This record gives sequence, C-alpha cells and structure tokens, in this order.
Amino acid sequence: MENKLREYAELLVEVGVNIQKGQTLLLFAPVDHAPFARMCADVAYENGCREVVMMWNDDHMTRAKYLHADDAVFDEFPQYRADMMTMYAKEGAAFLHLISDDPENLLGVDSDRILRSHKASGQKLLEYRRYQDQNVFPWGIGALSSPKWAKKVFPALSEAEAVDALWDKIFMACRVKGDGTAVEAWRQHAENLRKHVEILNGYRFEKLHYENALGTDLWVELADEHIWEAGGDCTASGQDYMPNIPTEECFTANKKTGINGVVCASMPLCRDGNVIENIRFTMENGKIVKAEATKGEEILKAAISVDEGASYFGEVALVPYDSPISNSKTLYYETLFDENAACHFAFGKAYASNVKGGTEMSKDELKAAGLNDSITHVDFMVGTADLKVTGYTHDGREIPVFIDGNFAF
Repeated sequence: MENKLREYAELLVEVGVNIQKGQTLLLFAPVDHAPFARMCADVAYENGCREVVMMWNDDHMTRAKYLHADDAVFDEFPQYRADMMTMYAKEGAAFLHLISDDPENLLGVDSDRILRSHKASGQKLLEYRRYQDQNVFPWGIGALSSPKWAKKVFPALSEAEAVDALWDKIFMACRVKGDGTAVEAWRQHAENLRKHVEILNGYRFEKLHYENALGTDLWVELADEHIWEAGGDCTASGQDYMPNIPTEECFTANKKTGINGVVCASMPLCRDGNVIENIRFTMENGKIVKAEATKGEEILKAAISVDEGASYFGEVALVPYDSPISNSKTLYYETLFDENAACHFAFGKAYASNVKGGTEMSKDELKAAGLNDSITHVDFMVGTADLKVTGYTHDGREIPVFIDGNFAF
C-alpha cells in the first residue's frame, strides 16, 4: 500500500501538474488525508518545487457552516482569498486539488444557501478563472478514498473493507500498480487518446445527433471553429499537464444556442453534497427549458440557476462505454470518475481552449465564437451501452461516431 500511495503521489505531482523547478505548488487537501498530502509535498520538493502552500479543508466544518453560520455569510467571499488565488494564478503556480468528499455531506442543507455561496465565490474568482481559461497555470485533481465516500460506493462492506476496495478502484483507474510504472503508463494512455482526437478534428463536424433507449434524442451543434481535446493540456508558457487523473474523454465545445431535444442522464449526479437521480433536460435553442429529476430536483434547478449561462451547455465529451472505469461496473458518486465512465455534457462554462485561438480571445470574442460563459461548470453523464452518436459534416456527410456505446472508428 505504501508503494502504491507513493507512486500515486508521484503521478499526481509529476504528471498531473508536472511541477517544475522553482515553481510554487498550491496543495488543497482534506485534513483527514494529511499523510498523503505530506507525501505529495515531499514529491514536489524532490522535483525542485519552490514552495508548497497548504490549503486544508474539512467536510465536518463545511457542513457545520452551511447549517449554522449567519445567513449573510453566504452572500460573501473573502477578498483576501480571491486575491491570493489570483496572485498565485498570475504567477503561474501549480494548483493540485485532492478530493475525498462525502457525496451526501450537504444533504438537508438549504439549497438557497448553496446557490448564493456559489454566486458569491464565482463573482470574486472571475479574474482567477480568466487566468485558468488562458492556460496561465497548470492544475490537477486526484481522488482519495475515505470512509463515508467508500461506504456510499460499497454499502455492503464494512467501513475498513470499503475504504480498501475504493482505494483498489482508484489505483486501477489511475494505472497505479506499486511497481513504479504509472507515470510511463499514463503518458502512453494520453498518446492513445490523442489518436481519437486527431480523427475527430479531421471530420470538422457541424453537429452531432445522440440517441438511446433512455429517451435521449438530442441534436448538438458544435462551435464553428471547435477543437477536440483529450488527456493533457499545455500552459501558455509551454508546460504540459494533466488536469484530470483519471481521464478517458475526448471533449470539445458546443455552440451555445445550438442544442435541441431531450437528454437523459445515465448516472446519478453528486452536486453540493447531494445525490441527484434520473435527470432529464429538455433543450430549446441551447437553453434548458425544463429540468426534471426523481431525486434532488430542487438542487438541480438551483445548480442551473447560478447565472444565465448555467442553463446552457458548455462541453460535449465522448467516452467509450467499453473503458476501464466503465468496465469496473462501479458507480463512484464522484464526477471525476463517473464522467470518465460515460459520454457526458456539462452545463455552464465552455473551455476557451476548445475553439481555435480561444485562449487569446476576450470574453466578447469567445461569445461571438459561440461559446457559453458561466461561473459554473457541471458534468453529467449520458452514455449507455446502446448510445448512438452520428456526426454530420459541413459538406453533408453522415458519419457514425458511436455505435452501441463505443467509437465507430
């Protein structure tokens, strides 16, 4: 176990954010995982990191705040925190987020408090997000097994057994074996993803049509100058990094006003400490005009109401149904994993890098290019074993993209 944890820390630091000599690392971590956070810090310093700045968080304190803090708190976001995040982003520091949230930590919390808190932080962090859009700094996310999350995933196991089982799933998805091969295996995986990206970019699709037995029948226009991406990214200064570990997706930007039809989620969505089940969106000219869910509908409607852009889509992602995370036959209740088990969309902000020249564009130019803008970005899964995706090119060709849940090429 110690060997696997060490290899995982190396993967997140050396490949995830690809820490450079003389670069600062902001490390966000749950207090319950201090030993692993220290391991990541050690790896960073061994690679020449200038300084590791620790940012601790705690599920208990988060829930206590939402339940008991003065109501005015949720309309505020400390200016010093926004200034700190923006300062480090501008300097090109690396940001590594270690997550291990209880999927139902905020169950029963007033959804209005959650919505207001998102709006307050989103507004104060606009400059930080702008630097992120422009690829000024590298960032990454890694997941850690914890008792409450593990018991949600494996309710029939004892707490200790569940934690171990979840660690096994995390290591499997991240190609960590404890033999020191994960970094090279991950680089090879990224190269394989790029092959599908080359094919997708070669077609220059105008639109995609999604169909499956759940009830999805959705037409999706892509941004005119869209670019498919997968695996890693690169900062403006030339530093390669891998934002999500694990990742199995190829993704791009849709045209904000170009989505029509019905789309049904194939997995629950964990959002703001709540589980939302059986999501169904009805779309007209890109806008969600009807949002339904059999569980957590109030939380869902709050999530798409954070701002005007939250009710439009910003990302289109293709993930084979026959992929390692999907084949694990495990519902993780964590978007980092579940989004890499199935094709998905995201409502909210589009990535500037998904349109030609986007990282150099102003907000108005991105809007003119057809991209959606929002202070939120929430992925939800739609892929199934019978999903059919058909691409249509500008010159009228009809190309099978997905057949029975997997790439047709």
